[in-house]
Amino acid sequence: MAFSYLPTRRRVLASAGATLASAAVGWPANALSNDQPAAPAAPNLITADGPFSRSTVTEIARALAKGPFVPPNQKLPDAISDLNYDQYRAIYFKQDAAIWTKEELPFRLQLFHRGFFFKDEIDIAVVKDGQAHHLAYSPDYYQRGNIVPHPLPTEDIGFAGLRIHGEINRPGYFDEIAVFQGASYFRSLGKGQIYGISARGLALKVGDPGGEEFPIFRDYWVETPDKESDSIVVHALLDSPSVAGAYRFTIRPGLPTQMDVEATLFPRVDLDKAGLAAGTSMFYFDANGREDFDDWRPEVHDSDGLLMINGRGEHIWRPLANPKTLQFSAFVDSAPRGFGLMQRDRNYDTYQDYNASYERRPSLWVEPVGDWGKGTVTLVEIPSNSETNDNIVAYWTPSQPIKAGSEFPFAYRLSWGNGPELTGVTVAATRRGRGDLKEASPIRRFVIDYAPAAVAVAANDPKPAAPAAGDPPVDPKATVTASGGKISDIWIEPNPTNNGWRLTFNLDPDGKKLVEIRATLTFADGRPAETWLYRWTA
Repeated sequence: MAFSYLPTRRRVLASAGATLASAAVGWPANALSNDQPAAPAAPNLITADGPFSRSTVTEIARALAKGPFVPPNQKLPDAISDLNYDQYRAIYFKQDAAIWTKEELPFRLQLFHRGFFFKDEIDIAVVKDGQAHHLAYSPDYYQRGNIVPHPLPTEDIGFAGLRIHGEINRPGYFDEIAVFQGASYFRSLGKGQIYGISARGLALKVGDPGGEEFPIFRDYWVETPDKESDSIVVHALLDSPSVAGAYRFTIRPGLPTQMDVEATLFPRVDLDKAGLAAGTSMFYFDANGREDFDDWRPEVHDSDGLLMINGRGEHIWRPLANPKTLQFSAFVDSAPRGFGLMQRDRNYDTYQDYNASYERRPSLWVEPVGDWGKGTVTLVEIPSNSETNDNIVAYWTPSQPIKAGSEFPFAYRLSWGNGPELTGVTVAATRRGRGDLKEASPIRRFVIDYAPAAVAVAANDPKPAAPAAGDPPVDPKATVTASGGKISDIWIEPNPTNNGWRLTFNLDPDGKKLVEIRATLTFADGRPAETWLYRWTA
């Protein structure tokens, strides 16, 4: 099955920051275009063929940061200046025009047309034998649908981004494996999966009253792969009013698809709210408090929880929520081992939507390379009244600002798949509902299912995995604490459906509007168990 990135309405709007979720945190509708009409357009940074090395983009970013930010050209030719969503979507890249098709290399490169929300002129080059070769725009790359009102431009207007195809699902067939389009957004997926969560090169000022800043990947260099290569390398130049940066992505498709990211930031100003390795996802509702959602499906989400392995090796699971008000959660840590937004439940019956196939959406796991020092994993949960809104953001923020004029190198690995391999006992599901039969009672009943980490549902398995054999069902001790209110009726019992355990307890908020809850399991034999964290809001 080919996984095409012809952008759906949700993906175009979500990427552009033109959603209700974006508005909730002050994201501008021009997030992609960085409109600054008073400033002159920057000259193209890839103007001709020339030498290229591993340090080229770093050198460009370093020089760029010494001057003020100048936005890329946004002026569109009249023929494409007023395209609506459907018209833009009807401009197809011809498959036989993909870069490296004739060379029969293991990857193919396609280029997104400018138009609609995607106004920025993005330059793209291919690199071979130490030389960069500028890719000039041509209408011959594209098939124009009947609803596109005018012939496509003939001058070199640049592109809006790129996508890469490779043999991820079966030999000889080229499915989409990665897309870079819109600000510094990009996405990928694992074998047998479909697109869901997105990543960002850099998040700046998320939730800031003055509005979020959206750095843009304004130039790309893509290295020509060898015929026997199992990876492809993409370089990107990041730029915004606050910072310039150089990024190098080494992409290896599979399950999971892995991206090794090497980056250096060159701030123009102090960055005190920088979000590194950011992931952006959608959570509409699940069995944990779906009383406000009138929907025929049991659950709707691209991700269902934030997983963290902190510097002490503690595994933490934080179920996601669609709150009534904007929520920020900061998890202080030092030298984190990993974090990411997971789609843990991979059972079709959980979602019952064979068109959306939420059970096949990738998890995104971040593994820092080296010691990232002190900082916080930040989770942003934005109120949303629709599954069209990407309303969840997670990222790492260093404890100290990244100073203007400095150079800040960092590296990490992204894994797009089913999540990291874990040991011990993990959280399988979180549910809540009324805690007693009294009308309008504030008491809430929580039900948390735990399972051995080996019990998992494969991305393409239509039936849940059978309970794992192995360790005998030794009942643990359960501890539940809360920042406010009253916890009562704590009960832990074996769960025969998954060879695990079910923890239940009641929360009486006792008038509190927000309560942080923490649950732990302690086994006599010392086996590890995930720590469950949750923020309850009235």
